[in-house]
Amino acid sequence: MESTGPHPLDLRIPIAQAPIGGSTCPELAAAVSNAGGLGALALSWSDPTASSHKVLTTRALTDRLFYGNFALAFEPVSLVSALAAGLPCVTFSFGDPSPWVDAVRLAGAFLGIQVGSAAEARRMVGLEPDFLICQGVEAGGHLQSDRALGDVLAEVLDLATSIPVFAAGGLATGKDLRRALDLGAAGGVFGTRFLATHESRAHDALKARLLEAKPDDTAVTDCFDGGWPDTPHRVLVNGTLRAWRAAGEPRDGRPGEGEVVGRYPDGDVALRYAMDHPTHGVTGDVLDMCLYAGTSVGAIHDLPPAGDLVRRLWAEAQGRPESGF
Repeated sequence: MESTGPHPLDLRIPIAQAPIGGSTCPELAAAVSNAGGLGALALSWSDPTASSHKVLTTRALTDRLFYGNFALAFEPVSLVSALAAGLPCVTFSFGDPSPWVDAVRLAGAFLGIQVGSAAEARRMVGLEPDFLICQGVEAGGHLQSDRALGDVLAEVLDLATSIPVFAAGGLATGKDLRRALDLGAAGGVFGTRFLATHESRAHDALKARLLEAKPDDTAVTDCFDGGWPDTPHRVLVNGTLRAWRAAGEPRDGRPGEGEVVGRYPDGDVALRYAMDHPTHGVTGDVLDMCLYAGTSVGAIHDLPPAGDLVRRLWAEAQGRPESGF
């Protein structure tokens, strides 16, 4: 079930895990990487000490490549500490990574950059990254693109020339991966699919909701803007979004504004309309929190171990039966 040829990042299987916020953890990233894919840590909101710990813990669980992502709508305050801890690969999204490229290069780490348009790709190619991630509007979570993956991927591939490009957005099955590879992508990035795995720190109620969701249960909105204003995101439609829509989508005086809908084990609270999604240990009305999910959600029907999922997706992509791995 391994790739028949060398991959630009020395991956055995051309599958990457998306940096799915608080649902990422060293155990998930390591499981993906140990299975031959590319695991991920979300480090945008981790302080330097926490980021170092996550990197060191992941390194203790795998000797394979994994990456840490930094969304540049926020200052990458833990980049230096993560690199010092041995982070082997860095990806940047939602901004211009130029000020931090040298630090990544000096640390000897791989550099990846997410783009959502041909215009972004044209600028980022000049930074000579080791790979690009091309996101389509089908993706769950915050969106860097407003166009279908197939359309923007074709343009980004033309601009990237020799730079490998991973396709992201709306991928949940091996057939989805096969289509991306056939279009010229170097691999596929799976986000919502890895939310629904054994190792994911997503709340059990969110995992259950993902399993029952239908393809048309997602929406692109800017409803959940607390903490990251003016950025569209794809989520599952829930009570909070329905109430806001029914009120005419006001920016001020929104229904339930300021209500606590979730409480974290450390005492922090999640307010209605915040960008926080429910993770393990959160209590309260967790399904009224932001429920990120991509258009692929209708194809997700189980909660497998992440390593088994990687192998299964690759078997499917090669047209082999699931029992063949």
